Amino acid sequence: MLVRAAGIARSLAMYHGIPGRQRRMRAFYGQFLGPGDLAVDVGAHAGNRVRAWRALGARVVAVEPQPDFVRLLRLFFGRDPEVTVVPSALGARPGTAELGISRATPTVSTVSAAWRDTVSGDAGFTSVRWQDTVTVPVTTLDELVATHGVPAFCKIDVEGFEAEVLAGLSRPLPALSFEYLPAAHDAALDALARVEALGPHRYRYSPIETMRWDTTAGDRWLDADELVALLDRRRPLGRSGDVYARPHGGAASPEIRHPGPS
Repeated sequence: MLVRAAGIARSLAMYHGIPGRQRRMRAFYGQFLGPGDLAVDVGAHAGNRVRAWRALGARVVAVEPQPDFVRLLRLFFGRDPEVTVVPSALGARPGTAELGISRATPTVSTVSAAWRDTVSGDAGFTSVRWQDTVTVPVTTLDELVATHGVPAFCKIDVEGFEAEVLAGLSRPLPALSFEYLPAAHDAALDALARVEALGPHRYRYSPIETMRWDTTAGDRWLDADELVALLDRRRPLGRSGDVYARPHGGAASPEIRHPGPS
């Protein structure tokens, strides 16, 4: 009980307690979201992005399978009619899944046993244990779109299960992001392949929680091959981040807003 409480407190401090992070987050996500837009947060965890997106005036669907964090999200946003909390995991098809929960580091709880096996050998995960397992419902991105509409932006951060989440999507979205972790490089490539299967996209990369674009390949959006080359260069650095994607060409391409002041 004490370990779990400490893990939750750690997540709250990490995601809500760092000065200036919400301001940077609003400026960054203002490129994708504005008043009245719909945003979907897959792996909402402690709700820091929900908080930033609501400050931008967006409606939010927050998807989170961990029971403790579902309770926190409902505590924080339960009275906000523009936030819908979905207590579920996402996957390729509806059903159920076994969620492995790390009591001390709940941010790395995951339904992907393969991802746990992969990262457990990495130096950054030597102290991480997944002590608890809980059965959680699974829905799909297609079902969320059918229920809530097409989001202007969708963030996917589900610890190695990103490709499965994207397998439950049958159409491109105006913009989305998925996590990149060097210790699970191939999982990110699988997610990239799922995005490209929906049609050609362009990509940018942001190092972990910086809310800034990586510009080592220039200040521009990259094609899939260029993104792979960039991730290959980032991999030895051992720092995670997020890949951002938008459709390339045609009516599905979104209008990306200019970022606000940082």
